Amino acid sequence: MGNAILEETLKELEVTQKEFWNVAKETGNFLNMLVKMNNSQSVLEIGTSNGYSGLLFLDALKSTGGMFTTIEFHDSRRLVAVENYNKCGFSGKYNSLKGDACEILKSFCEKDKFDFVFIDANKREYVEYFKIIKPHLLPHSIIAADNVNSHREKIQTFLDSIYADKDFQTEILDLPGGLSVSYKLS
Repeated sequence: MGNAILEETLKELEVTQKEFWNVAKETGNFLNMLVKMNNSQSVLEIGTSNGYSGLLFLDALKSTGGMFTTIEFHDSRRLVAVENYNKCGFSGKYNSLKGDACEILKSFCEKDKFDFVFIDANKREYVEYFKIIKPHLLPHSIIAADNVNSHREKIQTFLDSIYADKDFQTEILDLPGGLSVSYKLS
């Protein structure tokens, strides 16, 4: 990473992981690597919280030159995330959207395209997020979804849908909470 303020902020946020429902450190590290490996240019995060995973996405996007968009329902959490992004030097590198994720996703226009999507919000809505965002995915995009093992009963319809979709290859990784990673084949 090489950014002392970023590293310090991430350590501070790791202390509040359970309170803010942040991804585990291992999951965040993997997502950071995945964005770099995919050379992602347009990352969408559904579920900002206090910005922990967003900081890792923004750090990865430094090497790809990409842009980050994040959606959060709770304005108090979104504002903490924005403060963290700016404090770490990412001002102007992200779009922070407040509101209901399904409504915001439905408002995207045809030209809004993403090559990496991370889902970590209302578990029962994962399947809706997938259905709405699919037309906005570029070829060879990645969709990662957190908590697929810890909240399996709430997100099973999402897993059923993405496994059944012939446009995707999906695997569940044994990271804390479980992380599904789906690759759009074309």
